[in-house]
Amino acid sequence: MNNKPEVPINQFFQGCYNPAFEAEIEKCKEKCFEYNKLSPNDRDEQQKILSVVLGKMGRNVVITPPFWCDYGYNITVGDYFYSNHNLIITDGTKVSFGDNVFIAPNCCFTTAEHAIDPELRKAGIEIAKPIKVGNNVWIGAGSTVLAGAEIGDNTVIGAGSVVKGSIPENVVAVGVPCRVMREITDADRTRYPFYGG
Repeated sequence: MNNKPEVPINQFFQGCYNPAFEAEIEKCKEKCFEYNKLSPNDRDEQQKILSVVLGKMGRNVVITPPFWCDYGYNITVGDYFYSNHNLIITDGTKVSFGDNVFIAPNCCFTTAEHAIDPELRKAGIEIAKPIKVGNNVWIGAGSTVLAGAEIGDNTVIGAGSVVKGSIPENVVAVGVPCRVMREITDADRTRYPFYGG
């Protein structure tokens, strides 16, 4: 995927109806389609495709199909990354994930914001804002992470949340919009139930 068109960060640009961007998206969608046709257990072939699609990929990366993204090369993933089924990333600009990130099913990360004014929106005007997810983050099922969001290290995002703006490190946050519920404390090490002998 060479000759990549540059998307301006935090500036208005014509994202829709733009042949250069559409050509890049088409190439990426073909790779995603190829990826999603694989057996979910074919880790070797998955790794080969992901290494071509993603901008940077750490060790032990698992993305359970289906997986869709727009460009791919704007996405960086750290070590020991796991996402469950149906991860969607609209990566008009940078989307970065740290190490040891867990993503539950049906999560969406979108860097795009479209114009509120209908005439500007019809003209394809949009803005792209980067998303940053820290280390040791767990994002619950059905969550949406919006353009410009940042999630700090060690944080848990509850299921069904809509994340915008900045969520600090070491907290449990949940809701629409996502808000901090409490800090993560030493008590959480013994709060989780352990079963068996």
